[in-house]
Amino acid sequence: MTSRWTLSGKRALITGATKGIGKAIAEEFMSLGAEITIVARKTKEIDLLLQTWKDMGYTADGITCDVSQDSDRKMMFKVLETKWQQFDILVNNVGTNIRKKATEYSSEDYDQILSTNMRSAFDICVLSHSFLKRSGSGSIVNISSVGGLTALKTGAIYAMTKAALIQLSKNLALEWAADNIRVNAIAPWYIRTPLAETVLQNQDYLKSVLSRTPMNRIGEPIEVASAAAFFCMPAGSYITGQCLAVDGGFSIFGF
Repeated sequence: MTSRWTLSGKRALITGATKGIGKAIAEEFMSLGAEITIVARKTKEIDLLLQTWKDMGYTADGITCDVSQDSDRKMMFKVLETKWQQFDILVNNVGTNIRKKATEYSSEDYDQILSTNMRSAFDICVLSHSFLKRSGSGSIVNISSVGGLTALKTGAIYAMTKAALIQLSKNLALEWAADNIRVNAIAPWYIRTPLAETVLQNQDYLKSVLSRTPMNRIGEPIEVASAAAFFCMPAGSYITGQCLAVDGGFSIFGF
């Protein structure tokens, strides 16, 4: 039975993995036996993490890449081709948000959010297809948001891109099932990450968030990571085209 609850022998590519949810996913995957390659914009942060993980006995590598840039994405896969003929798991975790009202966004804001959150994920899925197909049991996890499931106060463009990731996951799950590639999404609510802490420091706002969260607490990165791991394990081998909300009950909160 334990062979169903492991990532031993799996290779995973994880974007935005030097902090927050991405870092937690990387560490969860390695603890379950996976070999990983992380992708992030800052070489120094990658190198520091890789050394820490190496000291812990993990097998990990890293590529410096701004996934919002088409040229960087192409470069990333040229590097990957030199080390892996196939890999088993892709986690599209990179994302950004600019918190404004819809009438206040500039065209530059719009382009930045779409290129980072949506275009990068689609392109990386497509570029990963042949690698995952050769694996024979590929799995993609797209990190969406509850903002892609229900309305929030601000961030219409962010929400639009996160909803798109959920629909992308459904479409690719159908299209790529014949290639033995499963595709799922995760929709977190507020998770205790450096990005979230910048707004949760406001105590009034924190109280508002907790009042709408039945479990009455902020989530931890590892709680998203464990969901991602399950999707990619043999234990999750009949699950595809789904979106799992990791949200303490926020998305089902009624009266």
